[in-house]
Amino acid sequence: MAIDRKALILQAATKSFVQFGYKATTMEQVSKIANVGKGTIYTFFKTKDELFAEILDKASQELISVMNRVAAENNKFIDKLFNLLDSILEFRSDHELFVKLAQEVRDIGTVQAMEGVKQMEAYALDFLRQQIDLAIEQKEVKSCDSSVAAFMILRLYLALTTEWNRAHEPLNETLIKEHMMLFISNGILK
Repeated sequence: MAIDRKALILQAATKSFVQFGYKATTMEQVSKIANVGKGTIYTFFKTKDELFAEILDKASQELISVMNRVAAENNKFIDKLFNLLDSILEFRSDHELFVKLAQEVRDIGTVQAMEGVKQMEAYALDFLRQQIDLAIEQKEVKSCDSSVAAFMILRLYLALTTEWNRAHEPLNETLIKEHMMLFISNGILK
């Protein structure tokens, strides 16, 4: 059975990025974890950025897959929206690469880590926008700028689930959804 060296390298690089972050990961480290020569890595990836981009694309596809599963549920828009937001938050907090990148952004502000976090959030925002557009077509949601609505909803949700907890008693899931409904029901919901 032939060894898929590219897959081996991607697996090793993911492990390194998860363990050490973007900044501290080197091609030398990846080659040691993968047990291949550095030259082998360079036959597939010209730079660490190229390697990182492929790993981010894979993680983004995982997020999209999770969101597609949730969106396929036959629920009213508001239930689907909360389920999507929960799945995005769960992905952000459970996916080891995303957790490490967010930590690196917070601790040292590495540009590439910040771009990785932004890329993942861009996929989530675009998915939410599409769901809002679909709800507008189905007359569940008022006509609005779905890009702005998606941004506001995601930011509000993330603020209440993570940022609020830094200075206040954490809100439980029910309270978070109640507070969001105060804003959403007077805004985009019919």
